[in-house]
Amino acid sequence: MSDAAEKRTPLYGEHVRLGARIIPFGGWLMPVQYSSIREEHEAVRKDVGVFDISHMGELVVSGPAASEWLNTMLTNNIARLEVGDGQYTFLLNDEAGVIDDLIVYRISDDKFLLVVNAARVEEDFNWLGAHRAQSGVQIANVSDSYAGLAIQGPKVGELFHALFGSEQEMPARNRIARFQLNATEILVARTGYTGEDGIEVFFAAEAAPSVWREVLQKGESLGIRPCGLGARDTLRLEMCYPLNGSDLSPEHTPLEAGLGFFVDLAKPNFTGREKLLQQKENGPARRLVAFKMKGKSPPPRPHYRVFRAGKEAGELTSGTLSPSLNEGIAMAYLATPAPQPGEEIEIEVRGQRFPAVIEKKPLYKKT
Repeated sequence: MSDAAEKRTPLYGEHVRLGARIIPFGGWLMPVQYSSIREEHEAVRKDVGVFDISHMGELVVSGPAASEWLNTMLTNNIARLEVGDGQYTFLLNDEAGVIDDLIVYRISDDKFLLVVNAARVEEDFNWLGAHRAQSGVQIANVSDSYAGLAIQGPKVGELFHALFGSEQEMPARNRIARFQLNATEILVARTGYTGEDGIEVFFAAEAAPSVWREVLQKGESLGIRPCGLGARDTLRLEMCYPLNGSDLSPEHTPLEAGLGFFVDLAKPNFTGREKLLQQKENGPARRLVAFKMKGKSPPPRPHYRVFRAGKEAGELTSGTLSPSLNEGIAMAYLATPAPQPGEEIEIEVRGQRFPAVIEKKPLYKKT
């Protein structure tokens, strides 16, 4: 498959070599699966899996006013970050709708690394640039210089030591640190998108094939599998982690998505704050809820219509067959009064309605 409009990560050749099925995603040609989505999903839940995240964007914000200014642009509180800390946060438009969800790392006193969604790199960069303070802040898009891997699963600690040495200590949760892998400097962040323990690693783009092969070779005895977008989607949806462009969009706020924990309304000033204060006071008019299908029904898919008390109430933002639960699972925005766990709804699949039940998040709970 080739399309001049689609970009390729530095690992594209490795994916082809391993026989991956390639699809367009967010402007990139990406592997959706290598073997089967179920096998890759189960490898992450039971052993360890590795994902190419080189399509993600990296923005560097620096300067003496960087911290203060970023705190006016993002919902979480940058002031809480020590050097080496990271936090999940949102970039909002003036109506408090989500432009992007991202992770920001404080890599020095006056320098921050923002890891942003692949399809939002230019939009984020332009939005930040248009709101940049007059002096004391520099913004650089360094996405083309970086490649990245997400290494996820209960055996990630063993793989970390195999890669970097048994004497090295894996960073604490939401921390980032520098390590050396052969001749390559690696930024290792203890973050992930699967519900399992994991690290995300960033390094020079030209080193990507050698790092990828080293990870697979060192992880072979641990049952490692290369994983594609299919397993990433089933893993994150079991945890009810939102997908930008589907569950998160400029039409929905973090409070509607149930992610108010990552919004610090005590901060005196940030884009979208007044709208969020009003929404918190009045209560969101809609909420992102999760549910499971009941009985024998086809797997739910995005945009399927949702019916509540017999009336059309919205459409699915995400939906799939859960490999861990062996049930159809999905999320959708439904108007308040917010559905409560146990409430039954219906999902329309090819003109036929099937029962589903609202569940408490997350849908998958580790035993």
